[in-house]
Amino acid sequence: MTQARWKYAVAGIVVAITFGAGSIAQAQSTGNPWSIEVGVGWDNDITGDVIAGGVGQINGQTVVLTKATYEDVYGTGLHLKGGVGYMLRDSKTELRATLAFQSLGAAIVTPIGDIGVSRLYGTFDDYQSLSLDLGVRRYHDVSPNVQVYGGGALGIGFIDAIEAILVAPGANLTSKTEDLYDRTAAFIFSVNGGVLYKTSEHVGVFGQFGFRRTTGLTEAHNLLGTGLETINDKSGRWSMPIVVGVRYKF
Repeated sequence: MTQARWKYAVAGIVVAITFGAGSIAQAQSTGNPWSIEVGVGWDNDITGDVIAGGVGQINGQTVVLTKATYEDVYGTGLHLKGGVGYMLRDSKTELRATLAFQSLGAAIVTPIGDIGVSRLYGTFDDYQSLSLDLGVRRYHDVSPNVQVYGGGALGIGFIDAIEAILVAPGANLTSKTEDLYDRTAAFIFSVNGGVLYKTSEHVGVFGQFGFRRTTGLTEAHNLLGTGLETINDKSGRWSMPIVVGVRYKF
């Protein structure tokens, strides 16, 4: 799925959540426990390797691949989220369902090793995922208009396949496409905390940061027999999303 289609899909889901929660609000009295929130921010890589490094052969030539982390290849990317919350009777504990979209744009050219006597370079597809997280959040009042909160969630994410184009001018290897990862369904664990400032009875703005673990990607089978099968072994990723957004409580 292209980046544009991902964005349209996420936007449609967020709109559907908004209208669905709004319909619930109209059917219930003032002060019901439902809320919605949307946010946008940055997805910062902490650990994880797109390529773990290895030695093998491509086109009959010896290849040495060096480690390339997510930070090396992608850097900081987009984090977009939309969710629905249900406050329990204690008014401090909230159950949450959240859709999160992550998009990391790859560097144009990344040195990734050597083939024969030539340097080997690679360009990579963008890293894109759409996930559904289910979790709990706990609030604490600081003042009548300010709350701090913390929470955790478990979920599943769907990550696009990642393809690399390898270029080695000195070895006559140009624009050779190699699939690194197939489309993946990965498990996700996250913890986060933030500050909520209530601008009115129903509306608040928030800032949030957290830590997010995504399990390893599914390796492509075209590397079998090349000696490079282990380059996919450390594709699990830790990231630190930083998000700002708006919350509406019905």
